[in-house]
Amino acid sequence: MTKKIAWVTDTAALLDEVFIKEHNIHVLPLSVVFEDGSLRETVDMTQDEFYDKLRKTKAHPKTSQPAIGEMVSLYEKLKEDEFDCAIAIHTSSQLSGTYQSSIAAGEMANFKVYSIDSKIGSYPIMKMIEYGQKLIKEGQDVESVVEKIQDATDQTALSFIPSNLSQLHKSGRVTGTQALLSNLLCIKLVISFDNGKVEMKEKVRTFCKAKKYVTDQFRQEMQKNPMKEVAIIHCNNEKEATCWKVDLQEEFPNLNILVLPLSAAVGVHAGEGTTGLSWVTF
Repeated sequence: MTKKIAWVTDTAALLDEVFIKEHNIHVLPLSVVFEDGSLRETVDMTQDEFYDKLRKTKAHPKTSQPAIGEMVSLYEKLKEDEFDCAIAIHTSSQLSGTYQSSIAAGEMANFKVYSIDSKIGSYPIMKMIEYGQKLIKEGQDVESVVEKIQDATDQTALSFIPSNLSQLHKSGRVTGTQALLSNLLCIKLVISFDNGKVEMKEKVRTFCKAKKYVTDQFRQEMQKNPMKEVAIIHCNNEKEATCWKVDLQEEFPNLNILVLPLSAAVGVHAGEGTTGLSWVTF
């Protein structure tokens, strides 16, 4: 008998409304905590409203995972709607407690939840959902599908270039002196996900050199694992992302290149203007 499976994620994936509706995804919102209160991403604020508020705020906001009560309510509702189980793919457990909360919420709701630590965020989570749903349609059992998605978490990449170090300084990731010197000297960092953690991979002068470094990483991967698609991700910087797309399209004319916004949770730390590349090889 075919199981009725619900698909769950959080706004670290920042799926667009068309994808959510087409794939019937249940999305739990991350929150940004400002001085005057907490706002849920995509529910209480749009991307434009978030960046407008970020520019005006003096105290550095914090990010918060979805409330466990909200997760429990979702799983109880899925059980009432006669779903047999849920596959929940969440942002890296190294950056958020959402994955762990998903496990606990499933137990509290007495509902079977296959919680998966994506070890990343953004575009790769979308591809994991597509991949998993494809496998289900092919008739594979849910345990096998979950195992294959878990294997796929090691076949993803996401590298980004913060526009400046001001937000990273405010969030405590770099010192004030480092931020001041890097901005004066036009130093750019390349930050990448590595087994769930966010690590600095390169430090160069100028954005062009940083972009070249990331593009070179993608080019090398393309030689080993030819891909049909890549995503250019950004924090309210569609103009620069589109320029990057034009450059990539010239080199890879048959490549499908998406331009996707990053979650506000990334924008809080990386800052407005951040851009990067993301791809998967599964």
